[in-house]
Amino acid sequence: MDLQTHSKLSTQLDWKKFGEQTAAVLNKADGGELFAEHSEQQSLTLESGQVKKASHSINRGAGLRGIFDESVAYTYTTDLSDAGMSKLYDALPNMFKSLPTAKQAIKPLDTQRVDSYGPQNPVDTHLFADKIQILQDIDAYAKSKAQNALQIIVSLSQEHRDIVIIKNSGELLVDVRPMSQLRVQIVLPDESGGMEAGSYGLGGRDLSLDLLSSAVYQPVVDEAIRQAEVRCAARPAPAGEMPVVLGPGWPGVMLHEAVGHGLEGDFNRKKISVFSGKVGEQVAASNVTVIDQGNIPGRRGSLNIDDEGQATGETVLIENGILKGYMQDQLNAHLMGESPTGNGRRESFAHVPMPRMTNTFMTNGKYDHDELIASIDEGIYAANFGGGQVDITSGSFVFDATEAYKVENGKIVYPIKGATLIGNGPDVMTKVTMVANNQELDPGIGTCGKEGQGVPVGVGQPSLKISQITVGGTAV
Repeated sequence: MDLQTHSKLSTQLDWKKFGEQTAAVLNKADGGELFAEHSEQQSLTLESGQVKKASHSINRGAGLRGIFDESVAYTYTTDLSDAGMSKLYDALPNMFKSLPTAKQAIKPLDTQRVDSYGPQNPVDTHLFADKIQILQDIDAYAKSKAQNALQIIVSLSQEHRDIVIIKNSGELLVDVRPMSQLRVQIVLPDESGGMEAGSYGLGGRDLSLDLLSSAVYQPVVDEAIRQAEVRCAARPAPAGEMPVVLGPGWPGVMLHEAVGHGLEGDFNRKKISVFSGKVGEQVAASNVTVIDQGNIPGRRGSLNIDDEGQATGETVLIENGILKGYMQDQLNAHLMGESPTGNGRRESFAHVPMPRMTNTFMTNGKYDHDELIASIDEGIYAANFGGGQVDITSGSFVFDATEAYKVENGKIVYPIKGATLIGNGPDVMTKVTMVANNQELDPGIGTCGKEGQGVPVGVGQPSLKISQITVGGTAV
């Protein structure tokens, strides 16, 4: 695919000149790059059929990074004119003076990518009026399915990022990154006079307005209504130590937070992760295999190349319970004597890259989902999660189960609310006694935060049984 024919940014400026200047400025550094982007974001929200929020923004700029051993010099500009870029190239050498002398050149990155998405632009492919009409159709369908709804919120967000990366060698790389997401929230009254909300969404790099047919959006609405109805009927959650079954797909967010962050290279180079220095050791049950894969076609967390220019691919993190390695960006891989894994990511040109997850998931096991439920005498089934908190150093976490059920004598008996799961990531991974064969990836809704930077990610897993975990509940 000739991405340069789809990239406005790569044809607007004199990148040959900027390539020469980048190579000249970074010739005394261990490594680095120029990262430039032109991005457009558009969002639209309907509440009860009326447009409540609409926005369109454009961000444009470039950041220049020089790597000197463990130190980094970084400066950026929002002015991509010749004058603005000249100031950028003049500013970085002045920062070099306070940094240590470069020690060893970083090995060139592997830029031989396989494209995981096309260069379509979801922001300007359709008129704004067309997008409003689609959301009104979704709202009308939701009203027909939930006539007692107290509130219906439908939102659509779309983004188009045009990326140019110039390596310290002067090599130019281009990527064009689309992104769309649809979300529906339904609020229903419960029998006690209160209310409960259900929310569902989908998204990805290949979700365009053309794909938002009724066959696509109706299941999204149906699921949001179903979740609201489940919460309306839910009873207070029990508390105590008990076995828990986690559902497939989005519950992989707990794996992402409680385990995934601890496998990022920077935390392990600095030896502040609970997984530091444990490559080759048993860190999970023998039925647990965890992979980060940045080249799954169309997925929200996928990248053709990462934000340093490295081609993305599959990185096996844990295999049959054995820690195999970490997710690496260029800097941390170099300092640890390892190879980059395509996990160098940044929120925008105004941010330095760091090792981050892409699409992180657990692979299939051998059991049917129903066998996991049948194996529990008394416990809970957590089908969906909301927010949570994790301590990277200790691995301790707290997660809210937004959809959960009481399990008795191998059967689901009723929905519960107010359940939180409290535990330690590495400890929980050793208590995974059964893994099902129903792996799913999340529907494309995840954003990961780290050090103030947010990036789109994917999570996933099959259903899995944890033999014992602390459940915080509200039942008396």
